[in-house]
Amino acid sequence: MAFVEVSGLVKSYTTGTARLDVLRGLDLAVQQGDMLAIVGASGVGKSTLLHVLGGLNTFASGAIRIGDAAMHEMDDQARVAYRNRHVGFVFQFHHLLPEFSALENVEMPLLIAGVAVDERKARAEELLARVGLSARSSHRPGALSGGEQQRVAVARALVNRPTLLLADEPTGNLDEGTARDLQTLLRDMHHEHGLTSVIATHNPGFAASCDEVRRLVDGRLV
Repeated sequence: MAFVEVSGLVKSYTTGTARLDVLRGLDLAVQQGDMLAIVGASGVGKSTLLHVLGGLNTFASGAIRIGDAAMHEMDDQARVAYRNRHVGFVFQFHHLLPEFSALENVEMPLLIAGVAVDERKARAEELLARVGLSARSSHRPGALSGGEQQRVAVARALVNRPTLLLADEPTGNLDEGTARDLQTLLRDMHHEHGLTSVIATHNPGFAASCDEVRRLVDGRLV
């Protein structure tokens, strides 16, 4: 059995009297420990798919199973609790809180989860060290480069020790050299943390380095 199993997934948006079908009976299977790249044209629904997989968006019909969890059977509260415990997100834009330091940004998911201060600080410091930012832990996001901000975002995504990592164009806002460094970091963290990862990317080199590549076309994966 695949770690991520999606069958018949339908997601639509309604604007005024018009309905836009973004995902049209989509099926997907990702084996545990694999890194899957999702490619496709801008606006085709890659972000929507990741948001639905991670419980950020609801969906009209279909089934999503991640490990032993049936997301399609969860209410909103259960879906939020599952996401906070088991899913890590990295977005194209880092979404760091500007008034907090790098360390405090990484700690934030643990603070929300009610983890004791000593443990959350230790875990955040460990991850910042792993992404090469120990010396920058007290700096606020505005004092960090774009690549450093994304490294903080990667550390934040992993601090809750998720089993599933979802990354939406994580290198899309970076220059070529910084993007390569972040790709290497994400692959390394994927293996070190025993993750199953789904990456939406326009970067052909990044996609080619993944275990599998699927293209999203007309609401389905091919």
